[in-house]
Amino acid sequence: MKTAVLLSALAAVVSAGTPTLKDPPSKRSNLPTVTVSGNAFWAGKERFYLRGIDYQPGGSSANIDPLADTSICKRDIEKFKDLGVNVIRVYTVDNSADHDDCMSALADASIYLVLDVNNNKYSLNRAKPGPSYNTAYLQSVFATVEMFAKYTNTLAFFSGNEVINDEADTDKAAPYVKAVTRDVKNYMNARGLRAVPIGYSAADVSSNRMQTAQYMNCGSDDMRSDFFAFNDYSWCNSDFETAGWDAKVKNFTDYGLPIFLSEYGCILNRPRKFDEVAAMMSNKMDSVYSGGLMYEYSNETNNYGIVKIGSNDKVTTLSEYANFKTALSDNPAPTGDGGADSTTHSKSCPTSDSNWQVNPSLVPVMPNQAQKYLTKGAGDGPGLKGDGSQDQADSGTATASVTGGTAVATGSSSSDDSAAGTIAPLQLAPLAVTGAAIFFTVLGAFAL
Repeated sequence: MKTAVLLSALAAVVSAGTPTLKDPPSKRSNLPTVTVSGNAFWAGKERFYLRGIDYQPGGSSANIDPLADTSICKRDIEKFKDLGVNVIRVYTVDNSADHDDCMSALADASIYLVLDVNNNKYSLNRAKPGPSYNTAYLQSVFATVEMFAKYTNTLAFFSGNEVINDEADTDKAAPYVKAVTRDVKNYMNARGLRAVPIGYSAADVSSNRMQTAQYMNCGSDDMRSDFFAFNDYSWCNSDFETAGWDAKVKNFTDYGLPIFLSEYGCILNRPRKFDEVAAMMSNKMDSVYSGGLMYEYSNETNNYGIVKIGSNDKVTTLSEYANFKTALSDNPAPTGDGGADSTTHSKSCPTSDSNWQVNPSLVPVMPNQAQKYLTKGAGDGPGLKGDGSQDQADSGTATASVTGGTAVATGSSSSDDSAAGTIAPLQLAPLAVTGAAIFFTVLGAFAL
């Protein structure tokens, strides 16, 4: 009887990541999942380049989920198809809402999604990340991951966006971004979900851009990002060398992971011609970069958009819409492998200096109270109307004590900043798997 139960449970775990007839259409679409191999993305056996656009109607402050309302997403998908984009980036989703229809419509249009797992209410506090890295926050992150990993056209997750900016505060924020990457990877693995690639979207801070990239690609496999992306606004209707992109290609050669631009499109010299697309889709860049996402679709207060959405929800194209469409049409994705590396590899962790003050051996332990999500699942997400997580340190934070060099999670619920978010040396925890039962005993976190 026990054997039958275990076999039944094992079958359930195996089938969790496999599309079935009961799955929403986007899970059963013919659109192949995108994977990482070498320093490139692949859709089946074809090299995949991101030829996309950033999508946040209403702007960042609106905290709107455009994929929870079919009248919004289907309206805009028609424009995405006309432009010829193959990826959209969405910054905010409501993890208590249903997304089957919009994700299915995107899949039917052969469009993939890159998704930020954070939103305005559930995110790390850049200035004070310790208390904000708590159980309530991770429950929201995990609920989002659980919801979107099932869709075949979910291309990637961002564990953070421009969290590591000021040189003086790199030691505060960077370890927490790395911790979220680790936690999401472990959650997908423990829950039997598809291993959606996860990485970081960095600000283009020249003084620590390379250290940030190296940090995200150092350490054990569960700690390392699957790709690295950064927001770049240096090409202002200029050229490859003037924008400094030649140096950025050289610097990232042999990086070991896929790289793409999570935002691009300088507006200093208008109208934008989007000559960047020609460079990204050429042999100047294709061996190192996998394309990028133009910022942005709808025109908001910062004036970067290429369409205007009126009060009646009518979409009017602006002059740069045609320019972007032409740039994509005139510069198709390269054929073949583009000279991509055949294997991925890690980098050495960057050493500390005045611009990078991070000890690479110290990363926060996941809150003790969050361990249950690895075995029981995150449950229903709090959505965009939840209480938020940044003031919920009492839900359980990453407190730890150090004994003999081993980090031991105490599970303290203190909201005092001197205790919350303590960073400790990390040691690989034992992982026992019997049948379908997954036992996660975390004594610390995972060694770099």
